[in-house]
Amino acid sequence: MSLSNQAQHRRSFVYRTFGAPASALAWVKTDLPPLPTGQVRVAMTLAPVNPSDLIPITGAYAQRIVLPAVAGYEGVGRVVAAHPDHAHMLGKRVLPLRGEGTWQTHVDCPAGDAVEVPPDVPDVIAARAYINPLAAITMLRLWPVRGKTVVLSGAGSSCADMLGHLARVQGATRVVGLYRSDCRVPRLRALGIEPVAQADNTRIAKIAQAADLTFDALGGTVASRILDLMPSGATFVGYGLLTGQPVLFTGAPRASYKRFHLRDHLGSVAPDGMAQAFKDIWPLLAGMDWPEVTVFPVTQWQDALQQVEQPGALKPLLDFRSRE
Repeated sequence: MSLSNQAQHRRSFVYRTFGAPASALAWVKTDLPPLPTGQVRVAMTLAPVNPSDLIPITGAYAQRIVLPAVAGYEGVGRVVAAHPDHAHMLGKRVLPLRGEGTWQTHVDCPAGDAVEVPPDVPDVIAARAYINPLAAITMLRLWPVRGKTVVLSGAGSSCADMLGHLARVQGATRVVGLYRSDCRVPRLRALGIEPVAQADNTRIAKIAQAADLTFDALGGTVASRILDLMPSGATFVGYGLLTGQPVLFTGAPRASYKRFHLRDHLGSVAPDGMAQAFKDIWPLLAGMDWPEVTVFPVTQWQDALQQVEQPGALKPLLDFRSRE
């Protein structure tokens, strides 16, 4: 095996029980195991703190998670160990995908799913280039938007930003974003998304009745009401549970109800590995207006978690280069 800067230990954010992330997560030091055949080892640089990283820790998807588990689904780092067949990847800056949890100093992942980052893409963008962009692109492929009125609930999220931007590019007639905090309004308007306050029940009712397609990140009462009001022939896609509550039916909805989990579609999105899939994704991401971030040393991880809860706050990233 070819090695470069090989470490003997790693630190990982592990949760052994479900609960509030700030209390359920532990910063654990362990020995690095032998590198499995066909995989590469990546020393992590940056990883974002997304709602999609935190919600599983609460137990919302407990049926799909085996404890103990390592948190985190995306991030960027450099390959520091590889078997001879993949020695050419040593030193490459990559996204380590479909392997272990990314909230740790070293991540092992299949070599074919270590996506090399183009040299003109900075780390603060590369670290966020997987979950939200690929989810948005995949949903718009499954449910085309050309000529349709599209509603985005939870329009304070990065995924909603990308859904709205790409929906406009792909010919949606109208894109409406439901927001909680007024600080989101300028951002939504800049993306061509019509902002509507999440508390404005009257406007939401009218919009839902005219919607062709809803992408819901919230769950809970707002999502349930939208689904109840959408017309026959429309489609409601639930892709998140930011409220921690499910979508409830008061009867048989007239609209078609769909659930979306990115992991269920990776086989069709990337049948030849994630590296191949990203050849088409990088150009789409190049035109995005990416929001600013706050980078936290990994030792300040609890501050990063708190920032996620603050409306209008910048996206927090964990810097794994400060490890103790």
